[in-house]
Amino acid sequence: MTSHPVFLYILIFGKYFAPGRAQNAPCDLGYFPCGNTTKCLPQQLQCNGVDDCENHVDEDNCGDINGWSTQFDRYYGNNYKMTSLYPSIVAETSECLVGSAPMQCICQGLELECDEINLRAVPSVSSNVTFMSLRRNLIRKLPPNVFKRYHGLQTLCLQNNKIRSVSVYAFRGLYSLTKLYLSHNRITLLKPGVFEDLHRLEWLIIEDNHLNRISPLTFYGLNSLILLVLMNNILTRLPDKSLCQHMPRLHWLDLGSNKIENLSPHIFKDLKELSQLNLSYNPIQTIQANQFDNLIKLKSLSLEGIEISNIQQRMFRPLMNLSYIYFKRFQYCGYAPHVRICKPNTDGLSSLEDLLASIIQRVFVWVVSAVTCFGNIFVICMRPYIRSENKLHAMSIISLCCADCLMGIYLFVIGAFDLKFRGEYNKHAQLWMESIHCQLLGSLAILSTEVSVLLLTFLTLEKYICIVYPFRCLRPGKCRTITVLILIWIIGVIVAFIPLSNKEFFKNYYGTNGVCFPLHSEDAESTGAQIYSVAIFLGINLAAFIIIVFSYGSMFYSIHQSAITANEIRNQVKKEMILAKRFFFIVFTDALCWIPIFILKFLSLLQVEIPGTITSWVVIFILPINSALNPILYTLTTRPFKEMIHQFWYNYRQRRSIDSKRSQKTYAPSFIWVEMWPMQEMPTELMEPVLFADSSELSLISQSTKLNSYS
Repeated sequence: MTSHPVFLYILIFGKYFAPGRAQNAPCDLGYFPCGNTTKCLPQQLQCNGVDDCENHVDEDNCGDINGWSTQFDRYYGNNYKMTSLYPSIVAETSECLVGSAPMQCICQGLELECDEINLRAVPSVSSNVTFMSLRRNLIRKLPPNVFKRYHGLQTLCLQNNKIRSVSVYAFRGLYSLTKLYLSHNRITLLKPGVFEDLHRLEWLIIEDNHLNRISPLTFYGLNSLILLVLMNNILTRLPDKSLCQHMPRLHWLDLGSNKIENLSPHIFKDLKELSQLNLSYNPIQTIQANQFDNLIKLKSLSLEGIEISNIQQRMFRPLMNLSYIYFKRFQYCGYAPHVRICKPNTDGLSSLEDLLASIIQRVFVWVVSAVTCFGNIFVICMRPYIRSENKLHAMSIISLCCADCLMGIYLFVIGAFDLKFRGEYNKHAQLWMESIHCQLLGSLAILSTEVSVLLLTFLTLEKYICIVYPFRCLRPGKCRTITVLILIWIIGVIVAFIPLSNKEFFKNYYGTNGVCFPLHSEDAESTGAQIYSVAIFLGINLAAFIIIVFSYGSMFYSIHQSAITANEIRNQVKKEMILAKRFFFIVFTDALCWIPIFILKFLSLLQVEIPGTITSWVVIFILPINSALNPILYTLTTRPFKEMIHQFWYNYRQRRSIDSKRSQKTYAPSFIWVEMWPMQEMPTELMEPVLFADSSELSLISQSTKLNSYS
């Protein structure tokens, strides 16, 4: 019964540890030979699903078994059913050969399965049992000598119990045990010598417990151990001396997802046979340059989720047999150029070759940049030609265009650096993200974003006051408007450049990705940086979005109510539909831009891993939406601008007519465009209350005039 999993395990190890193809062709660092040919391939083309070598050598032996033991353990330990997994073997040994066992247990041959029967202690069974599964019960402790009589027991499964206490003599007498599963319990301490009698043990899996410390003597006696899994515990530190000096045959060591902050320089000293090492998702601060020097047979190294501040090629150069390495950032792959497979190849935004990994990103960054810059510069140049008595509003619109134009410049610079690093981004990635250029570029993007948000909020509040309260003298004057605009720009500058003032507090706030935009918090960020990012995106920007939505809703409701009061329903409904469409597009573009960002921020607070591909779509496609569309919404589709274009066209036709007839003068009709808030500029005779039957009609005509200006 146990021969089949052992055979499978031997196959897996045999395939992995089998010697690979001879690769005699000399290649530069970062390149690999195509078998015995002279052709060399870049590191990133290995195992990409394409036969780049044309002899399949680059796609052979691509399956790293990193994590296979955990997956096999879950399959074997949690889903094991004797009646279905190995039917041919079961058929030969269907009779129970275990002399005594609890009635609820399933017995076949010398194997006993007592899963999910609410056992509160280890049952007493015949000593000839070779396989015992006690999974998913209520066992809380393992007392001394509880397994002492089972000298022939080879596999013991104790997963998913409530075990807290393990006596130092609990496993005494298990001289034949080869696999011990203690996963998914509540073990906090394993005393030195607890495994002293397990001389034949090959697998020891203590995943997902509450272990907070271990010592080298904890594993004393495990001379045959091949696999040790300690992932998902709360280990804060490892022994200063060699962890595995009593496990000379150890091939696999899994310490992932613990709380380890420091590694002793000699912790891996005696692991001469180690082939796979997993240190991923530990808060390790630094790694010694000679940390892995003794791991001469290491083939797979997992450092995922670890920010290696002092990373250098010296760390990995002695690992000449290393074939697979896993980092948190793809940029780190440049420090292990001799390793065949390095993951990740991209963060979804950038790749080993390019700052912008996707061709769609590369094209759209130029398209969006051109549209944003051209649209806003066009409005800035054309605004002086729009004859408007509301010069203060025009001043606000020009200020908004300047802010939005910065977003276009930001995208243009990103596109330029993408061209500069094309094909070799990985050589420059780390320096680029830590450079002052990246910091200033990120500041520019945040400046554009925050000033634009604040200006849109200011413009919205002005509209709201003038439409909902048309007869109150609440309209800001010239001095107040200029003061508000200056204050908004000052706030934007402060918000954008504060993260550059304190490197220790904010760390590399803008350099978390290749486009230098701090969209969501990273594990490496300080608490202060995370709070600051949340305060911007879920504080200032979310509040501004709510104000905009509420204000436009109130404006539309106010105009609708005035129409009902004055009984001018038919004409007003048509105007309301025009106004509703305009308001809808303004609110819709704001929502399209900001709601995805709010969602990403909430998810990052909940520690949800956000794929880099989503980040790239947000930064390149979604974030610039407002900057690109604001000129259209606030200028190019307004009535004054349309009338100005009509005027230019009329004058052009008149000029053509004069040139042909030599008899007419250019007709330039004299009119004044009332752009947004015409109440103060309306002729005084229209403002006389005696012309109207009641105040509701006065309010309606006032708001109708504003409505015409919107449409």
